[in-house]
Amino acid sequence: MLKGKKIILGITGSIAAYKAAEILSLLKKKGADVFVIMTEPATKFVQPLTFSTLSGHPVITNLFSLNDQIEIKHVSLSQWADLILIAPATANIIGKIAHGIADDMLTTTVMASKSKVIFAPAMNKNMISNPIYQENVKKLVALGYEFIDSEYGLLACGEVGEGRLADIKEIVDKVDHTLLFKKDYKNKTVLITASCTREPIDKVRFISNYSSGKMGFALADVAQARGARVILITGPTCLPTVKGIDTILINTAEEMKNEVFKCFKKADIIISAAAVADFRPKEIFSGKIKKEETKKMVIELEKTSDILYELGKKKGNKILVGFAAETENLVHNASKKLKEKNLDLIIANDLLAKGAGFGSDKNTAKIIDNKGIVRELPLMPKTDMAEKILDEILKIN
Repeated sequence: MLKGKKIILGITGSIAAYKAAEILSLLKKKGADVFVIMTEPATKFVQPLTFSTLSGHPVITNLFSLNDQIEIKHVSLSQWADLILIAPATANIIGKIAHGIADDMLTTTVMASKSKVIFAPAMNKNMISNPIYQENVKKLVALGYEFIDSEYGLLACGEVGEGRLADIKEIVDKVDHTLLFKKDYKNKTVLITASCTREPIDKVRFISNYSSGKMGFALADVAQARGARVILITGPTCLPTVKGIDTILINTAEEMKNEVFKCFKKADIIISAAAVADFRPKEIFSGKIKKEETKKMVIELEKTSDILYELGKKKGNKILVGFAAETENLVHNASKKLKEKNLDLIIANDLLAKGAGFGSDKNTAKIIDNKGIVRELPLMPKTDMAEKILDEILKIN
């Protein structure tokens, strides 16, 4: 939630200006107080009345539009804001700010502010690939400004390419992450495994489990928001990949093992949140087994590699975190796994807990460290749990 957070939403002269209404609406629903500054060209696409109605504040459209109706407790607009979001951001506004031009209310506010500034560009594909524009972006990034990459797709001009305004949810999530999360994982590389593995029986059947990947993806998302470089190795899942995260897709336990050890040296912290299959068929049948050809079938199984155990043997000074999903003796079984696999921390999940577990958006857990200290986490969204887990990891000496 963004309750109490103060945001300036800058809207510039792009056809995507109409999407700013949805951005504003979502920011308000999260509790943010939002002032809108529109450039003069932006008002040609959408009337300021739309944004004043949604924000509850008069819209500022020029250097002389401040009046007695806008009260920020005697503090200037530039000092008032926790964050400035410019969405959509045209090549023109990005170029002006990159060169220190302050000739309207938006550029003047940016120049006078020490707040974080985030651009969500939207423009023609030829403009976005122009070397001059690219140099302007590099210059601003080097100065600490942030960008939300535009998307590939059908553009307003009828062409297809880069330049579409990023997804609305992605833009709002970026604001969320910037304002709510400390950058305490900066300069750390976090390797996370997620979801299930599938061990084939034949060309159409496999052994697997119910893991959806939601916990692992939540950890990856929050770790990135807190400044980490994230490598996510995931089995089959319906979850969308997250921009900025190196995502590696696998199917089997053996594939996961291979990818984990390829990335092992790069990681400072390894979080094994995947539910890796413990067994696989010893023989994989070619083709498809026909039901009518057999009345009874026996499938001989063999153990898969114990990835977490092998990581524990060679972890060195890396931090290693595991998960234990249990139906009984939760703390005992999880503590045993922690010691056997040389973990620094283990997250113990009760599979019988109501409203939690595989496929759910929420979870409850016990966090156990290698000193035997147990911390209980009540039922909460998996994103919140990811934050709690990452907090605990930072406490490891």
